[in-house]
Amino acid sequence: MALRTTLVLDERARTAARQLAQRYGCSLSEATRRALIRQRDAEVGVPRERRRERVRTLTKLCELFADNDPAAEVRRLKAEDEGF
Repeated sequence: MALRTTLVLDERARTAARQLAQRYGCSLSEATRRALIRQRDAEVGVPRERRRERVRTLTKLCELFADNDPAAEVRRLKAEDEGF
């Protein structure tokens, strides 16, 4: 559930928010939200559920690439490139 709040930003903070919004391609509000979450994660650490989600994702990637032969993949890509 989103709650509305008002922030008073000095010129330095407003400029930083504008720069982040431009870089992220989003609104000032969204850039501020993202910055808050990233700062919280840096200071407090990533929440337990987020860590579990990352572990599940990495486990799934390992399963998907378990039978992958990198040398064969490189050979296949080189063979495809020869046609150009």
